[in-house]
Amino acid sequence: MIVSWNTTNECNLKCAHCYRDAGAKKAEELSAEEGRVLIDEIARAGFKIMIFSGGEPIMREDLYELVSYARERGLRPVLGTNGTLITPDVARRLKEAGVMAAGISLDSMDRKAHDDLRGVQGSWEAAVDGMRACRESGVGFQVHTTVMDFNYGEVEDITDFALSIGAQAHHVFFLVPTGRAADIAEASIKAEQYERLLRRLLEKQKQVPLEIKPTCAPQFLRIAKQMGIKTRFTRGCLAGLSYCLINPVGIVQACAYLDIPAGSVRETPFSTIWREADVFARLRTREYTGRCGRCEYNDVCGGCRARALFYYGDYMGEEPWCLYRAGRRD
Repeated sequence: MIVSWNTTNECNLKCAHCYRDAGAKKAEELSAEEGRVLIDEIARAGFKIMIFSGGEPIMREDLYELVSYARERGLRPVLGTNGTLITPDVARRLKEAGVMAAGISLDSMDRKAHDDLRGVQGSWEAAVDGMRACRESGVGFQVHTTVMDFNYGEVEDITDFALSIGAQAHHVFFLVPTGRAADIAEASIKAEQYERLLRRLLEKQKQVPLEIKPTCAPQFLRIAKQMGIKTRFTRGCLAGLSYCLINPVGIVQACAYLDIPAGSVRETPFSTIWREADVFARLRTREYTGRCGRCEYNDVCGGCRARALFYYGDYMGEEPWCLYRAGRRD
């Protein structure tokens, strides 16, 4: 089970697709003490992997102490970061604190295209320097790419770059229009492109030793089955099933992109929210409507719940960017 904590809303970049609409620090972000209580509750609820993300988590001064505490509580702490602030000293401190891996964003091999998306010139070079610092300090890292219309054709090139620089994995995120990303929803790739790219990624996985993982594209497990390809993954959309998120002020959500409050950790213990929240209970029924409700791949895919909410107003609705029709095997 995986949980993500947006440790702060503060960020040094201005990414056009940021689901958190990050930038300025929120006035009432969880304190270090509240963070430790949250970590205790996360461990009590049975989670194993804890992602420290943001905003930009490295901008939080007590990050190292919180990571260390999570490690002491038996969790596997990992970092979700834009990578631009990871100097050799920062990488060393992350390693000493117990960070097991870092996910670093890189959205194009074209430096200008990456920098334009991220809103700050020089962010491509700084992110790559952060990867090198992790590598030299012994912090495992993976490359995260958000795929849109502008970089649709170069995803495999980024995989090759990730391999060359020493990454352990390349996780390809498919745009979900929430936060600032709602303003660029038209940049999302559509159903036919989804299908083609997922097949391309599964074919690429056969050629390279690092892990390639599509994220927010649960159809990839249906396609893998159709192609006769085995993966270590057993479920596409994990929202509310084995994954959730806590935002900077303590509101729990089923996923980063599903902006429906399940509860506040300042009012209710996290373990209770995870066990009893109505939104989680409904997601766990897997009683989807539309094509997702009729699909024989419901058990492995589940469709993107956040995308269903954005386009249809119901997070239990059908996945809008899926080509598959129940019963069709072609």
